[in-house]
Amino acid sequence: MSAPSSAIVNAMTIDVEDYFHVSAFAGVLDRSSWPKLESRVERNTNRLLDLFDEHQVRMTFFVLGWVAERYPDLIRSLHRRGHEVACHGLTHELVYKQTPELFRSETQRSKSLLEDLTGAPVRGYRAASYSITGKSLWALDILVELGFDYDSSIFPIHHDLYGMPNAPRRPHPVANGKLLEIPLTTVQVAGQRLPCAGGGYFRLLPYGLFRWGLRRVNAEGLPAVFYMHPWEIDPGQPRIEAPLKSRFRHYTNLHRTESRLSQLLKEFRWGRMDEVFMARQSDGKVALREAWGIA
Repeated sequence: MSAPSSAIVNAMTIDVEDYFHVSAFAGVLDRSSWPKLESRVERNTNRLLDLFDEHQVRMTFFVLGWVAERYPDLIRSLHRRGHEVACHGLTHELVYKQTPELFRSETQRSKSLLEDLTGAPVRGYRAASYSITGKSLWALDILVELGFDYDSSIFPIHHDLYGMPNAPRRPHPVANGKLLEIPLTTVQVAGQRLPCAGGGYFRLLPYGLFRWGLRRVNAEGLPAVFYMHPWEIDPGQPRIEAPLKSRFRHYTNLHRTESRLSQLLKEFRWGRMDEVFMARQSDGKVALREAWGIA
């Protein structure tokens, strides 16, 4: 096994949702059809758990409440095996398409469910498709009300579905200093911000280029935030009839993802979001690291 390329511990995160939950298919799959489709999220997540055990690393799983309601033993297993369980909302609806009242209700329901299943507080939140944007910043105040310590929903890039290109690249306090925002990782090249956080970018870009980007971020003294989904290691998943762009984003290089992920686990150091960006105090309580501006 090759040695990690940096002493910095990066955050590995998994958004626990099934292949039919993705926003790219929202225009062709109604939510009422979800229970009728073949579910593969439990099997794929367990494959990831075994891979992480093999490499002796612990991750953060942002769990969709829809999944937790149907596979409670899977969520208990995530916690039992030493991973952080965080919240990915309830129905994978884009935040900027929800009212504040609906967002609060769904997020509270999902958070409470996860805490009941694990017996542990849920400190982190990530919106479906990074949909906390300039149109939905009100959601950050609601996350504070619901007791979250950090959010990882803002992607500081241009994208057709999400993005806040002028947002800070580094972790920073939001919501009047009461919440830590941990943005998805970007790399600065020739004055331009390029995504370097995982997902489709990890599948579409050459592995060597992605590795170079992570090393460059670590050289700045920044931990990277990597994300992926259980369906991304499943090339045999059912094919959905959708527009060409959606199918390209979703299906390209699925057969390569698991081997690339294994290599990434060897070459970099990885940990849970709460361990990378938070500190354990002498009394055992967890507080946000002072380095990020919140004591």
